[in-house]
Amino acid sequence: MSSPKVKLIEEDGCQMRVVHLERVEQARQESISVHELERLSLTFRVLGDPNRLKIVMALRNVEMCVCDLAAFTGLSESAVSHQLRRLKDLALVKKRRAGQIIYYSLDDEHVTALLKVGLEHIRE
Repeated sequence: MSSPKVKLIEEDGCQMRVVHLERVEQARQESISVHELERLSLTFRVLGDPNRLKIVMALRNVEMCVCDLAAFTGLSESAVSHQLRRLKDLALVKKRRAGQIIYYSLDDEHVTALLKVGLEHIRE
Protein backbone atom coordinates (compact mmCIF):
# COMPACT_ATOMS: atom_id res chain seq x y z
CA MET A 1 0.00 0.00 0.00
CA SER A 2 1.47 3.35 -1.03
CA SER A 3 1.28 6.53 1.03
CA PRO A 4 -0.81 9.46 -0.26
CA LYS A 5 2.41 11.39 -1.02
CA VAL A 6 3.72 8.61 -3.27
CA LYS A 7 0.34 8.29 -4.95
CA LEU A 8 0.29 12.03 -5.73
CA ILE A 9 3.70 11.78 -7.38
CA GLU A 10 2.56 8.84 -9.46
CA GLU A 11 -0.60 10.63 -10.61
CA ASP A 12 0.96 14.03 -11.32
CA GLY A 13 4.51 13.10 -12.29
CA CYS A 14 5.81 12.43 -15.75
CA GLN A 15 5.75 8.80 -16.83
CA MET A 16 8.54 9.49 -19.31
CA ARG A 17 11.20 12.23 -19.18
CA VAL A 18 10.70 14.36 -22.24
CA VAL A 19 11.57 18.01 -22.68
CA HIS A 20 9.21 19.74 -25.10
CA LEU A 21 11.64 22.26 -26.57
CA GLU A 22 8.98 24.29 -28.36
CA ARG A 23 7.09 24.81 -25.06
CA VAL A 24 10.27 25.75 -23.24
CA GLU A 25 11.12 28.22 -26.01
CA GLN A 26 7.60 29.70 -25.91
CA ALA A 27 7.89 30.17 -22.15
CA ARG A 28 11.27 31.88 -22.65
CA GLN A 29 9.87 34.21 -25.30
CA GLU A 30 6.89 35.13 -23.11
CA SER A 31 8.91 35.55 -19.91
CA ILE A 32 9.21 38.94 -18.26
CA SER A 33 12.38 40.76 -17.23
CA VAL A 34 14.00 40.09 -13.87
CA HIS A 35 13.10 43.64 -12.80
CA GLU A 36 9.43 43.13 -13.66
CA LEU A 37 9.43 39.73 -11.99
CA GLU A 38 10.86 41.18 -8.78
CA ARG A 39 8.41 44.10 -8.80
CA LEU A 40 5.42 41.83 -9.39
CA SER A 41 6.60 39.51 -6.64
CA LEU A 42 6.95 42.48 -4.27
CA THR A 43 3.46 43.70 -5.18
CA PHE A 44 1.93 40.32 -4.32
CA ARG A 45 4.05 40.10 -1.16
CA VAL A 46 2.83 43.53 -0.01
CA LEU A 47 -0.77 42.61 -0.78
CA GLY A 48 -0.23 39.33 1.07
CA ASP A 49 -0.24 41.14 4.42
CA PRO A 50 -3.79 41.03 5.90
CA ASN A 51 -3.63 44.58 7.31
CA ARG A 52 -2.43 46.11 4.05
CA LEU A 53 -4.98 44.09 2.09
CA LYS A 54 -7.73 45.26 4.44
CA ILE A 55 -6.67 48.88 3.80
CA VAL A 56 -6.61 48.37 0.04
CA MET A 57 -10.00 46.66 0.07
CA ALA A 58 -11.45 49.55 2.09
CA LEU A 59 -10.23 51.98 -0.57
CA ARG A 60 -11.90 50.16 -3.46
CA ASN A 61 -14.89 52.48 -3.68
CA VAL A 62 -14.16 55.39 -1.35
CA GLU A 63 -11.22 57.57 -0.44
CA MET A 64 -10.32 57.68 3.24
CA CYS A 65 -7.92 59.54 5.51
CA VAL A 66 -5.54 57.90 7.99
CA CYS A 67 -8.01 58.45 10.84
CA ASP A 68 -10.81 56.74 8.86
CA LEU A 69 -8.57 53.80 8.02
CA ALA A 70 -7.36 53.48 11.63
CA ALA A 71 -10.97 53.38 12.86
CA PHE A 72 -11.86 50.81 10.20
CA THR A 73 -8.88 48.49 10.68
CA GLY A 74 -8.42 48.85 14.43
CA LEU A 75 -4.77 49.76 13.87
CA SER A 76 -3.06 52.84 15.25
CA GLU A 77 -2.80 55.88 12.99
CA SER A 78 0.97 55.40 13.01
CA ALA A 79 0.63 51.79 11.83
CA VAL A 80 -1.83 52.80 9.11
CA SER A 81 0.54 55.56 7.93
CA HIS A 82 3.38 53.06 7.75
CA GLN A 83 1.28 50.62 5.70
CA LEU A 84 0.08 53.40 3.39
CA ARG A 85 3.69 54.41 2.74
CA ARG A 86 4.50 50.87 1.59
CA LEU A 87 1.39 50.78 -0.61
CA LYS A 88 2.18 54.20 -2.08
CA ASP A 89 5.78 53.19 -2.85
CA LEU A 90 4.42 50.44 -5.09
CA ALA A 91 1.84 52.74 -6.72
CA LEU A 92 -1.06 50.79 -5.24
CA VAL A 93 -2.53 53.86 -3.51
CA LYS A 94 -2.31 57.59 -4.14
CA LYS A 95 -3.03 60.60 -1.97
CA ARG A 96 -4.95 63.83 -2.40
CA ARG A 97 -4.70 66.81 -0.08
CA ALA A 98 -7.84 68.77 0.88
CA GLY A 99 -6.72 71.50 3.25
CA GLN A 100 -5.01 69.80 6.17
CA ILE A 101 -6.47 66.37 5.44
CA ILE A 102 -4.84 63.84 3.13
CA TYR A 103 -7.20 61.36 1.51
CA TYR A 104 -6.04 58.04 0.10
CA SER A 105 -7.54 56.05 -2.75
CA LEU A 106 -6.47 53.25 -5.05
CA ASP A 107 -3.90 54.44 -7.56
CA ASP A 108 -5.75 53.36 -10.70
CA GLU A 109 -8.14 50.87 -12.27
CA HIS A 110 -5.39 48.23 -12.53
CA VAL A 111 -5.35 47.88 -8.74
CA THR A 112 -9.14 47.60 -8.70
CA ALA A 113 -9.00 44.96 -11.43
CA LEU A 114 -6.32 43.00 -9.57
CA LEU A 115 -8.50 42.90 -6.46
CA LYS A 116 -11.59 41.98 -8.48
CA VAL A 117 -9.85 39.08 -10.21
CA GLY A 118 -8.46 37.84 -6.90
CA LEU A 119 -11.91 37.90 -5.30
CA GLU A 120 -13.48 36.15 -8.29
CA HIS A 121 -10.84 33.45 -8.07
CA ILE A 122 -11.33 32.70 -4.37
CA ARG A 123 -15.12 32.80 -4.67
CA GLU A 124 -15.28 30.14 -7.44
